[in-house]
Amino acid sequence: MVQSLSTAYRERLRSGEIKPDAAQAAAVEALARLESELNALAEPGFGFALFKKPKAPRGVYLWGPVGRGKSMLMDLFFDSAPVTRKRRVHFQAFMAEVHALVGEWRKGDAAARKARFGQTKGDDPIPPVAEYIAEQAKLLCFDELQVTDIADAMILGRLFEHLFERGVVLVATSNRPPDDLYKDGINRQLFLPFIALIQERLELVAVRGPSDYRLDRLRAARVYFTPLDAAAETGFDALWRDLLGGMEETGATLEVLGRQVRLPRAAGGLVRASFASLCATALGPQDYLAVAARFHTVFLEAVPVLGAERRNEARRFVDLIDSLYEAGARLVVLAAAEPDALYPAGDGAFEFERTASRLHEMRSADWLENARD
Repeated sequence: MVQSLSTAYRERLRSGEIKPDAAQAAAVEALARLESELNALAEPGFGFALFKKPKAPRGVYLWGPVGRGKSMLMDLFFDSAPVTRKRRVHFQAFMAEVHALVGEWRKGDAAARKARFGQTKGDDPIPPVAEYIAEQAKLLCFDELQVTDIADAMILGRLFEHLFERGVVLVATSNRPPDDLYKDGINRQLFLPFIALIQERLELVAVRGPSDYRLDRLRAARVYFTPLDAAAETGFDALWRDLLGGMEETGATLEVLGRQVRLPRAAGGLVRASFASLCATALGPQDYLAVAARFHTVFLEAVPVLGAERRNEARRFVDLIDSLYEAGARLVVLAAAEPDALYPAGDGAFEFERTASRLHEMRSADWLENARD
């Protein structure tokens, strides 16, 4: 039998895994309300007949600073929700899928449209795309809903109008209240209907407790692990698991200049990658800017000692650190040596001094405190 959200949350409190938090308790109450409504509609069997009714249950929108437990609470709800067709997905990954589906509809002939969407007629891709998504999942759980791309902003209102009409229930986490989404964005007036839909169809809950639990964990742990031995690797792995807080590593794919950068170990705003995967492959500044924009915390492992014979890898590493630094991201490193000893001598060592200095700064308490959400 699936454990209820409230029971799962109480167990975490009893075990000491989490601490009592009034803001989290309000979020649990809202999510438990939705869970109860879904359960009631599921009796005696949940065959989605409920979604043929005029309105599906009201969803939930959890917003507040990072580290307050929003993703953890949504994960508990997702596990307990009595819905067979459900998806938990990072919002940016979902929008990448939407744009791909829109492209398929526009470029597809009748046969291709029929195969993918089960229909063929019409110039507007939004209704068939919404119907396709609604067939795949009647409950959508979005982590880190934020809108910075004008292409996303232009279609969200119409897309979710169709999804809600088809009975899709939405639960989302965000660092911003709805009124601040796509703030100061181009043609923002065209985005306002989506904000209105969120306010109408979702219960808004501020999760702004006094403790940033993620930052507390980072403060309590070192964020630069060296050398590359078993003890350092154990500490690095433990901190990664701790910050995940039970989130699944769903991975992420970034679209950069028409290319795809695949990051298999990602969850929400966290990503873990090796030096080899980011710096020993044909990536460049635009790729690193995309990583820095997408993730607030980057775990970088197996950073070797560098020299002139690895000049290209060192150059990429410099670009990566510059991008993360300028974006105000948090960085956790597992390296063969301290920053000053990563490029000890040879052509390029002088230029590397700035990178070493930035690595020192990014491990400081002040940096962790003031890094972006």
